[in-house]
Amino acid sequence: MGSTTLVFGASGQLGQCLQHVAKERHLSSLVFLPEDQANILNVAALQAVFAQYQPGYVINCAAYTAVDKAEDEVEIARKVNRDGAENLARLCSEYGATFIHISTDFVFAGTGNTPLLETDEAAPISVYGLTKLEGEQVIPAHTSQYFILRTSWLYSEYAGNFVKTMLRFGREREELKVIWDQAGTPTYAIDLAGCILTIIESQSQQYGIYHYSNEGLTSWYDFAVAIFELSNTPVRTLPIRTAEYPTKATRPAYSVMDKTKAKTQLGVAIPHWRDSLKVCLSRLEA
Repeated sequence: MGSTTLVFGASGQLGQCLQHVAKERHLSSLVFLPEDQANILNVAALQAVFAQYQPGYVINCAAYTAVDKAEDEVEIARKVNRDGAENLARLCSEYGATFIHISTDFVFAGTGNTPLLETDEAAPISVYGLTKLEGEQVIPAHTSQYFILRTSWLYSEYAGNFVKTMLRFGREREELKVIWDQAGTPTYAIDLAGCILTIIESQSQQYGIYHYSNEGLTSWYDFAVAIFELSNTPVRTLPIRTAEYPTKATRPAYSVMDKTKAKTQLGVAIPHWRDSLKVCLSRLEA
């Protein structure tokens, strides 16, 4: 097994966070592939990349994540989220590389009210969730050396995300309406990147599916209130129901994930969402 780690989807939010954390940890073995080399649907290009780098690890941050658009673009969402994952899993098997794949809380229906375990039934209620689940399901058919990390409500200093959108709206508007009847846990993508790199550094062989978000739970409304409070943004925030803000895709009403398995088997310490939000906001301010 080689010592190089290939990162697909390097220009996205999580890819940029991995670059940040790898630099902090002085890890030089990660190769952040440019988009023209990293199209996970181009099998010939992928084969060339694997042959060139002989990777020990492969991180897949590439995904079709436009949740509402996916309802109309089923085939392209499926190609990226299922076929792309399958292409990488097949090559990981061929080259003896460990596959680290990022999935989502959207694989769940979100109809319960207790934190979700990795073993709980996946029953997606959107095309995005369905295609991400299909991606999870094709991986074990090709390799047993995989980590699937399901995450939720990802944000950071990089790319577009809820925190940056709220800060922008907070500057532009006097009043905002935010959904209060969807519960979940924000995840600081820098923390998730740290978890991924810990798996690699520890050379863990505790393969399987894991849940990783920050600790605690909140609603989108309470998350927004915390963003404004901690950033001293004076904006009036009003709670609304999901029904008052219809979207093309249905979102899980409750997608809080249980992280016990990640903490015990991967040995990662997970910060509370509010503590991580403070870190992110101070970095954005700087």
